Amino acid sequence: MARPSRQPSARARARHGRVGRSPVTGPHLPLAFTRRSLFETTVQSTAEYLVNQWPTELANLRIDVTPMPDQPSAVRGVARWRVVPDQNLVVLFRIPIERMSRLRRDDDWHRRLMVESCVFRAVGELIGKDPWDLAPDRFRHW
Repeated sequence: MARPSRQPSARARARHGRVGRSPVTGPHLPLAFTRRSLFETTVQSTAEYLVNQWPTELANLRIDVTPMPDQPSAVRGVARWRVVPDQNLVVLFRIPIERMSRLRRDDDWHRRLMVESCVFRAVGELIGKDPWDLAPDRFRHW
């Protein structure tokens, strides 16, 4: 005895009979933007701005981005950046900055501001200046 065929549910079948659709970028191409690439672009543009503002102090500035800090388990808290003054190096830790920062609103603009503020604070710590003194005209809109 043959069983009657059941119609698949609305969830089981594709919309308008189209099955197996790929993303707009195609199956063999990477996504247009990733969180990592946006983070690194923000860090790079902020660092370029600061070097243009302070060319003598930041002539040899190096900024590295790594996913997580390598700190001992006995240390409380998670570092957002590390400063190595004798090498003019700032190491930013992407995952703690992205995931552990408390944003007023969770949108692209506020995430970018958080990354920029971490770069400002880390570079300020490197050269011994207050982050607000690094770019006083950048935040004056009146």
